[in-house]
Amino acid sequence: MGELNAFGKILIFFGIIMIIVGGFFLFGHKIPFIGRLPGDIAIQKKNVSFYFPVTTSIIISIILSFIMWLLSKR
Repeated sequence: MGELNAFGKILIFFGIIMIIVGGFFLFGHKIPFIGRLPGDIAIQKKNVSFYFPVTTSIIISIILSFIMWLLSKR
């Protein structure tokens, strides 16, 4: 039973993460600074556009790492 309990907690955790990511996709454009920070790469040519949010990715990674660190302190 202990294995199923742990598996259930993992599924709930990933479900919460999916809800957060889904909310980000739905409402991310309303957050003023996300995706438009200095260091984000945006290249637009005639037929091609390329966008890679380097700085935004680093900041999100730091925030998620801090949250995971807080959760692991239990």
